[in-house]
Amino acid sequence: MEPPTSSRLNSRKRRKDGVGPNGATELDGIPPKISRRSFGLREPAPFSDEVEIDYSKPYIRVTYEEALRGTPVDRPVRVYADGIFDLFHSGHARALMQAKNLFPNTYLIVGVCSDELTHNFKGFTVMNENERYDAVQHCRYVDEVVRNAPWTLTPEFLAEHRIDFVAHDDIPYSSAGSDDVYKHIKEAGMFAPTQRTEGISTSDIITRIVRDYDVYARRNLQRGYTAKELNVSFINEKKYHLQERVDKVKKRVKDVEEKSKEFVQKVEEKSIDLIQKWEEKSREFIGNFLEMFGPEGALKHMLKEGKGRMLQAISPKQSPSSSPTHDRSPSPSFRWPFSTKTPPSSPANRSRNESAVTYDISEDEED
Repeated sequence: MEPPTSSRLNSRKRRKDGVGPNGATELDGIPPKISRRSFGLREPAPFSDEVEIDYSKPYIRVTYEEALRGTPVDRPVRVYADGIFDLFHSGHARALMQAKNLFPNTYLIVGVCSDELTHNFKGFTVMNENERYDAVQHCRYVDEVVRNAPWTLTPEFLAEHRIDFVAHDDIPYSSAGSDDVYKHIKEAGMFAPTQRTEGISTSDIITRIVRDYDVYARRNLQRGYTAKELNVSFINEKKYHLQERVDKVKKRVKDVEEKSKEFVQKVEEKSIDLIQKWEEKSREFIGNFLEMFGPEGALKHMLKEGKGRMLQAISPKQSPSSSPTHDRSPSPSFRWPFSTKTPPSSPANRSRNESAVTYDISEDEED
């Protein structure tokens, strides 16, 4: 019977979008902080043929329940995980981390298939077997590495390495004429499922490189690789160099456009400031003009005051009533021709006219 998935499995998945630090998603939450100390090992994991096994002790498998409860320190649960591990990436590391954390006391053995098996059953690899062995050796979760691991696990292999459980994702792996190469492991109750990391795989990485082949070819040509090393033809090499020059020109044009946009933006800002200042000054000028020359401006009041002063200076001053009166010599009055009467006068001048008439009569009497 297949054992249930352990709650200790690290089920974090990394998606293509919305990925946080170290591939964590929003569902993972924020991990608790730990004290600063060294967790990494100082040496890579050894190969299986370099590890000495005590065959004097009998090989007795532990059950899934016993493994979950915990085993003695000198009897860890031996978990096996195998794979190609080409272009070793974070998805591989996460799978091995889950296998390492299946049980409280786990000894993780990782099998890496050789180039011959991989090329026959799966396809060509980017890294050769020695590079893949070395990459797995330096994963911090690995305790032991099996070189030239078998494609299908046999009972003899499981007994030789004293394996208790086999860790792999539970998706059926069809290969070598079988619908699932782990079917007999699952039937034996030795299968411990892990979860794949979404959005990252060796095939995805190769697809990215193939999709952007021209970009990476040009990149490596710039870094000093020759066309022969990159398996690039003479025509393609010249094409890449031409594209590189065109891209440089485009970049320069783009830089000039950005600088011109910044310049235009600065000019617009300055023009807006000048217009605002001009409006403020014009309003101030108009206000001052109206204050000086308007209907009720200061100039009108100044003219009124000047006119009043001029009239006051021109008009004769009346003597006060308390001052002594001076006798005036009578002035001859004007007579209308052929008439002894004086012309009509205003009421204000009647008193003066009466005195003038009296004066005229007195002169006739003397004559």
